Amino acid sequence: MDRPAVAVLFGGRSSEHSISSATAGGVLRAIDRDRYRVIPIGITRDGAFVLEDDDPEKFALEASHLPEVVDNGTRILWPDSTLTRELRVAHSDGSVTSLGDVDIVFPILHGRYGEDGTIQGMLELLGLPYVGAGVLMSAIGMNKHVAKSVLKAAGVAVVPWVAVKRSDLARDRSLWERRIRALGLPVFVKPNQAGSSVGVSKVSDWNELDAALDLAFDEDATVLVEQAVVGRELECGVLPGVDGADPRVSVAGEIVVTGRDFYDFEAKYLDAPGIDLVCPADLHDGELAEMQRLAARAFDALGGEGLSRVDFFYTGTEFYVNEVNTMPGFTPISMFPTCWIASGMTYPELVTELIETARVTA
Repeated sequence: MDRPAVAVLFGGRSSEHSISSATAGGVLRAIDRDRYRVIPIGITRDGAFVLEDDDPEKFALEASHLPEVVDNGTRILWPDSTLTRELRVAHSDGSVTSLGDVDIVFPILHGRYGEDGTIQGMLELLGLPYVGAGVLMSAIGMNKHVAKSVLKAAGVAVVPWVAVKRSDLARDRSLWERRIRALGLPVFVKPNQAGSSVGVSKVSDWNELDAALDLAFDEDATVLVEQAVVGRELECGVLPGVDGADPRVSVAGEIVVTGRDFYDFEAKYLDAPGIDLVCPADLHDGELAEMQRLAARAFDALGGEGLSRVDFFYTGTEFYVNEVNTMPGFTPISMFPTCWIASGMTYPELVTELIETARVTA
């Protein structure tokens, strides 16, 4: 029996290109090659789809060198209709070869043009099944302002925020500054549609606000200013329930910040000091049960598809959902797989489940 083909799609045009590449390295290493045939497809920073090397070590995440997809002259030729699932590759010499039919696409993409529903829409048009949330849930999850609005409407507590555009500030800066200052200090300023803490600043003095806004506006036309919540930073993984059952939620992990202002890009991916990741987090049974209940509710409110990592602030009396990530970091040391490993799964088992779930629901 032929092995199902899994196209692992990674890289992309967003500022999280390197993190996506590093995540793909972990997934490529974990996929059961006795069970699946793998087609690695990289997306360059310019948006070219290229046939990549099936070499996990090439995409290792190191502080001295962030992995990336480089244009090697090949071009992936996607199916020209829903009547076929054949992938082909055009080589730099003009020749074209078949890669065979693809059964599942695993889009390990973070940020815009990958995690925001755009690549999901392309795959829907081509009739190709894929791992993860669909178009709508992906789009909602990527848009922090919309996601917070949906969660709030669903009765899930979220951190107070103000969403603002440059045009808003140009039209009536005093009004928007009053709204922002009403949140109190400190605040976090972040792009509305970005992840991995790219473009995020902590503002402890209002004199720092303009620089923080400029940094975030470099990433997105809409910026969120969020009230800082004093509390523990907790995260858990969520997967859909089996046969219509409630979503499954992992144990909790905790980000312990001891020597930095917040959990920034360097701390997340470059092993900068001042951060400890603890999993499982030290929570009473009742606290964990409430966090898991809220995580499942947040997951369902946004669409309940694929996978998610739900991030919380916990004050000791109340949980606030910070974000719902529909394609969380997936390196072997990232919090999403770490929480599931602590819940009894192995990393390869988690990857296999995601692939098989996509195949069954296709």
